[in-house]
Amino acid sequence: MVTNMEIMDKGINCLLEKLGVVETEQFISVIIREKFDYTKWQQQRFDQMSAEEFNAAAVAYSKEHPFRLQK
Repeated sequence: MVTNMEIMDKGINCLLEKLGVVETEQFISVIIREKFDYTKWQQQRFDQMSAEEFNAAAVAYSKEHPFRLQK
């Protein structure tokens, strides 16, 4: 089982890799300040998509992130 600390470490490393230090800090401060609700954000995001757009996004994501069994 992965610990919370390991998940946090992986998450920060992903943010740093994709956003850099400054934008990672900005992202974290927005999340804290806005009391970010990931589930609600995703629902709002996907509610604005048509079924075709959603399907295309899902297919693209699955190609970029193939399923791998965790050891």
